[in-house]
Amino acid sequence: MSLFDDDFYSTRVSRRARDGGGRSWSFGGRGGWRRWRGEGGLRPIYLAFISSMVSALGTALLFGLVFGVGRGAHGPETVVTTPAVMAADTSERIVQASAKVKPAVVSIINEQMLPKGGRFFRPGQERDPDEELTLQQASLGSGVIFRKEQGKAYIITNHHVIDGADKVKAVLSNGESREAEVVGTDQITDLAVLKIDGSGIDTLATIGDSRKLREAEIVIAIGNPLGLSDSLTMGIVSKSQRIIPVSLSQNGIYDWEQEVIQISAQLNQGNSGGALVNLNGEVVGINSMKVADYGVEGVGFAIPMHNVMPVVEQLLETGYVPRPYLGVYTLDLEQYWEQRLVEEWLGSEDDGEDGEGAGEDELKLPGDVKRGVIVLEAVGPAKKAGLKFNDVIVKLDDTPIGSTMELRKYLYGNKKIGEKVKVSFYRDGKLQTVTLELADRIEEEE
Repeated sequence: MSLFDDDFYSTRVSRRARDGGGRSWSFGGRGGWRRWRGEGGLRPIYLAFISSMVSALGTALLFGLVFGVGRGAHGPETVVTTPAVMAADTSERIVQASAKVKPAVVSIINEQMLPKGGRFFRPGQERDPDEELTLQQASLGSGVIFRKEQGKAYIITNHHVIDGADKVKAVLSNGESREAEVVGTDQITDLAVLKIDGSGIDTLATIGDSRKLREAEIVIAIGNPLGLSDSLTMGIVSKSQRIIPVSLSQNGIYDWEQEVIQISAQLNQGNSGGALVNLNGEVVGINSMKVADYGVEGVGFAIPMHNVMPVVEQLLETGYVPRPYLGVYTLDLEQYWEQRLVEEWLGSEDDGEDGEGAGEDELKLPGDVKRGVIVLEAVGPAKKAGLKFNDVIVKLDDTPIGSTMELRKYLYGNKKIGEKVKVSFYRDGKLQTVTLELADRIEEEE
């Protein structure tokens, strides 16, 4: 006996058989094929079959709409990726990109002759000639191997990483240490190029186009943070192009501006000179600075490669970056007024005779002159043209000059070595002008 009463599920075999049109066949017991009587419309078996087909077609159509199954040979195929698949793909790209670049990132060791106790010299501090000095590690940084020629491998790093070094070493990703030679360095852009023995070095960094970076794009910072070699952090591009002020002399006075990529990836001491990498495994920046003000976290900066490579090529060719040289050591007039206000507030009688500034009476400026640069010392072209201590430069050609930064930006952005520039300045309260020829600083120093 069947558990079901309907014919579709029944295990019983119908003995009814009839010949004629409009009748269907069923498989009988002894017998072979028998036709079902077609009375009163479709039998339940047909309804179930049609219902199953409609359900299957509906499911296929719904799946295609939601998940982007192709539209066939006559239309483009669209694939909609789920968030889980996208996350897995991004994670794998990060792994592959870092693995591609890491062997080309090295540690840079700055060694200097220091007292045995490890005491560092402050800028301008004279060394005791009788004090015994030994070669010691003064600082750590990072570098990126980007080229290999004639048995030598070339490394990009920061100027401040190797500044003041008596000896430089590069430590490869496998831990091997090699002597490094400084090919060239440029303080303005904070870049330097080193070269080492290239034997056994097979991985070179691929240079990417930093101009294609987009805000919120994922990037990886690879370097030597805190002396921990072969380390990386990850973040996003917070700002693909930002201009920040820089103190070249590191005295707290901003005298240059640098174009940088702002990133959220953590940069710590030792990351300088390391690689900023996109998810294609291309180096798009050289990590350079970190905002270390109290309360500021996760703000790092990298020099974009479209600015790095022209400087690197120049360093490889000449060892330095030729720039027009005026020949003045300056103090911003605004800074001078601020110092005077502090002195007056403190009741100081310092009249500036120590050479750090000029006395108020000695400047003899008109009351409406509030911005400019005071000449503390004139050398090279400026000295030849007659500029002297306490002259206050207010214009180059027809461009107002209010600070040392503006003076540098005008010269480097608008002038070339050998060109002439008209300098307008105040001396003893009178406006004067002089025209001089800009020189190459290296040639002047020689």
